[in-house]
Amino acid sequence: EVQLVESGGGLVQPGGSLRLSCAVSRVTFDGYAIGWFRQAPGKEREGLSSISSADGRTYYADSVKGRFTISSDNAKNTVFLQMNSLKPEDTAIYYCAIDTWGRIGDMREVWYDYWGQGTQVTVSS
Repeated sequence: EVQLVESGGGLVQPGGSLRLSCAVSRVTFDGYAIGWFRQAPGKEREGLSSISSADGRTYYADSVKGRFTISSDNAKNTVFLQMNSLKPEDTAIYYCAIDTWGRIGDMREVWYDYWGQGTQVTVSS
């Protein structure tokens, strides 16, 4: 069974930075996409960014474009989300997930088959 494990969350002051990691294991297929999502209390889960395992293409939602950067270390089977200029409204549980069809730019949850357990990010002074 595919496993995704997020880490790197925590408490940060407004304007600060965090780097989230998503360690992926037991993947037996190629050409997938890994996406980062978040869910704030009382809100729907929101797709933020995704990256293709095949060619490294990336996608960013408008809400994070210019502040967040997705990257991958294929040797370590890990995907990162560098988050800069954090705002209180970025407070949420952050999840990574896999779309086995490798779609980039379409982050509807229904496309994502495997999910991590999430990591809490709190932006507060």
